[in-house]
Amino acid sequence: MMTHRRTLSSLTVLLLLLGLAVAACTPPPAPQAAPAEGETGPAAEPVEIEVFYPVAVDAPIAQILQGYAEAFMAENPDITVKPVFSGGYGDVKTTIQTTVEGGGEPPALAVMLAVDIYDLINGDLIVPLDDYIEDRAWLDRFVPAFMANSSFEGQVWSIPFQRSVVTLYYNADLLAEAGLEPPDSWQSLGETAQALTLREGDQVVRWGIEWPSGWPYWLFQPLAIGSGRNIVDPGDPLTVYFDHPDVVEAVQYYIDLSGVYGATPPGVQAVWGQAPSDFASGAAAMIVHSSGSLAGILEQADFQVGAMAVPGQEPGTYATVPGGGNLYILKGAPQAERDAAWQFIEFLTRPENVADFSMNTGYIATTDEAAELMGDYFTQTPQAQAIREALQYADAEFSVHNLGEVRNIFHKYLQAAYNGELSPEEAMAKAQEEADAALAPFRE
Repeated sequence: MMTHRRTLSSLTVLLLLLGLAVAACTPPPAPQAAPAEGETGPAAEPVEIEVFYPVAVDAPIAQILQGYAEAFMAENPDITVKPVFSGGYGDVKTTIQTTVEGGGEPPALAVMLAVDIYDLINGDLIVPLDDYIEDRAWLDRFVPAFMANSSFEGQVWSIPFQRSVVTLYYNADLLAEAGLEPPDSWQSLGETAQALTLREGDQVVRWGIEWPSGWPYWLFQPLAIGSGRNIVDPGDPLTVYFDHPDVVEAVQYYIDLSGVYGATPPGVQAVWGQAPSDFASGAAAMIVHSSGSLAGILEQADFQVGAMAVPGQEPGTYATVPGGGNLYILKGAPQAERDAAWQFIEFLTRPENVADFSMNTGYIATTDEAAELMGDYFTQTPQAQAIREALQYADAEFSVHNLGEVRNIFHKYLQAAYNGELSPEEAMAKAQEEADAALAPFRE
């Protein structure tokens, strides 16, 4: 035992001596320079994010968003923003769903319809944003009508950005020539459209009004609201009112604009993309369309353009409904990309950027702070101010669970009524029955 202890002691001493010798031959570490004032330490790891974005209105959306991406990257050189543009909201959503279902990685950020919130949650495609929102008062900046489709069960799932309302555009010069005031009821709208319809023999050279119905629910909703009953309950995403008598009456009014007043083409009008140019060229005296088309219409038209909410059934009443897209962060993207996406959201929703986007597109500024920066623009473009004021007449946009199927059901039967294949009562009864069946699994 004594010999073993002496062996350990000798080995330990030898190791210590070797360590001291190595230390003596090793130069001391170079001193680290202190960070300069304003520096926050080592640069963040570079990250690239894709932003899927729809471009389906008459405005230079792609050019505008690319400009924002470049300005953001100049401020954040560690983040690369790559916009990916698609034809419309449905294209963006379908591409993302297909990518995820195929095992691929979705973009970090996308602009999709605000009303898609339930389908996106049920599909486990998006993440709630509450952890990013340090001060809940930040949300109070946004117009309440635009926040209505941004939350579910106490969590925030998207941020308003590219938002619009259904708008009635009218050729104010034609109304003045005819001695007419802007319509303020269903009857005056029909009579005004009738008076402004121009025929040469059997040929219509100018329709009094074009009301696109190829994608009908959104542009139909103001009629239902103006009749007294929206097709949805904003507080209940499991209930629709397709067969309500007021909704049936609204369907009949749309049909009467052609059948009674002779002021619009009969049947389904698949003219969404064509309607603004028809209006600007004089082929239509009035159109119902998105406020997001304002900038393009004003650029093309050589007459005074009027813009307003859709007249309701009773004199002096009006109705509209918000629409457009929100910013969503996708669940399947890596955490670093999601964090960078939130930084881009914060950048896009700065008041000066929201105001700039509104002035260059016709979409409505989503915050009051941004609207306050637009005083001169509103003075020069009173149509934009009128559209913003139309928000006071807005009710909830059509958004329910299983939205894709329920919406397709409504479209099918609404268009069947427009085309005279079913009466409004028959069409809406069938729509209600099938929609209730589609919503039943979500009630369990």
